[in-house]
Amino acid sequence: MGCSPHAKHFLGIVILLLACTIVHNATELSLPMLLLRWFHDFPYTHHLLLMGLLPATVAAIFLTLKLRPCTAYLIDYACFKGSTNCRVPISTFIEHMHLTPFLDGRSIKFMTRVLERSGIGNESNLPPTIHYIPVYRSLMEARAEAELVVFSAIDDLFAKTGVAPNAVSILVVNCSVFAPVPSISDMIVSRYKLHHDIRCLNLSGMGCSAGVTAAGLATRLLQATRRHHGAQYAVVVSTETLTSNFYEGKERPMQLSNMLFRVGGAAALLSTSKEKARFRLTHFVRTITGAASDAAYKCIFEEEDAEGHLGMNLSKDLPAVAADALKANITAIGPLVLPLAEQLLFALHGAASFVWSKLPIDAKRVFRPYVPDFRKAFDHFCIHTGGPTAIDGVQRILGLSDEHVEPARMTLYRFGNTSSSSVWYELAYVEAKGRMSKADRVCMIGFGSGFECVSAAWECIKPADEPDKAWADCIHRYPAGEHSRAPEIIEC
Repeated sequence: MGCSPHAKHFLGIVILLLACTIVHNATELSLPMLLLRWFHDFPYTHHLLLMGLLPATVAAIFLTLKLRPCTAYLIDYACFKGSTNCRVPISTFIEHMHLTPFLDGRSIKFMTRVLERSGIGNESNLPPTIHYIPVYRSLMEARAEAELVVFSAIDDLFAKTGVAPNAVSILVVNCSVFAPVPSISDMIVSRYKLHHDIRCLNLSGMGCSAGVTAAGLATRLLQATRRHHGAQYAVVVSTETLTSNFYEGKERPMQLSNMLFRVGGAAALLSTSKEKARFRLTHFVRTITGAASDAAYKCIFEEEDAEGHLGMNLSKDLPAVAADALKANITAIGPLVLPLAEQLLFALHGAASFVWSKLPIDAKRVFRPYVPDFRKAFDHFCIHTGGPTAIDGVQRILGLSDEHVEPARMTLYRFGNTSSSSVWYELAYVEAKGRMSKADRVCMIGFGSGFECVSAAWECIKPADEPDKAWADCIHRYPAGEHSRAPEIIEC
């Protein structure tokens, strides 16, 4: 996303040394005479070469500066808070299961055990239609849920930033399982009367990683507008609609989504202008593992069960697939963000692992691959709130402290798994706790169907003046007490 600070400092030092040399020489001999004498010292053939190289060098430098990607800045973001009317305590959820006609005793026992170990508290929200007995689903209700979440988040975003809707030139929306016609992005265009030529995209079927992916996509689109005059703005909206995806069958892997997912959404405003910006996007890496194996491709799969009920099947291979995807992703982003010393250690251990791989099996067990210390690259981590198992796995692989994963655990406890928007709730948690400082580095990590792992690196320019609406009235109660560790269940 542009030149690194180290490269800029090195270039500045070189320019300064050249300038000092020229000034020093110019004091002893006039600059025109100095250049003329230097030119005449070369043979005639070298004159021709220099005459050809100088314009080419100047053109190359100009094109490099002109065509390099522009930096993307995060102006601000807003998270959907939800209403107390839609709150679903664990005890209420269990009571509803006992009254639900299609569930038998075996299913209720399994779902109760999962809920009690899910890490979700008593303040998360479900849409109104899922509170009905039996659950009532319709296209109209699903559209109403999407409009409530999306419009509320965008209203808060525009109020925070002071940017008018007609200033937005790019809109990227992601919602995996709800794809109405017109699309959710069209709903937003119609509601806020956005420009007719706005660059508008609607992402679906990409799972919980789509929030980070959408931010990366919006950044690429902003970079494509670098030749335009003035600031360019992009709005990113991340949400999931539960009304349309409630599973009414008895297959355990497909029942998990009913228990883990909750209502949530977020909107973010990105720009090519640093004015009023609070974060800078420094790196974005997306790793897709679906081509490597069928297990990775099918570990999150929407399908019908034997009785024809549509739902999301979360495979038992999901934890292992997610771990492999994370390792591949951090291997790719490591060289971009890690200090030089950590990169050298990682390279040396990579060479050592190759040597050990040629030794007998018993010898290979002695060698443990080196995991870079990502705590030296980032100050804060926003890990998708897939569940205790997912959070524990990332903490173990990256060697993070309990404080590093606290935003993920508390977001899961307060809001549940809000899918692609969860990383924004976590960023809001860090800021609401007053832990964010200027120049702090933030790592966002998302997992999604396909299977993919996406990471984004942000640098703080200016911390929030006040907590986001989602945490404003309850942040003093967190972190909450000890929660159950990860159960032996499948989680997204």
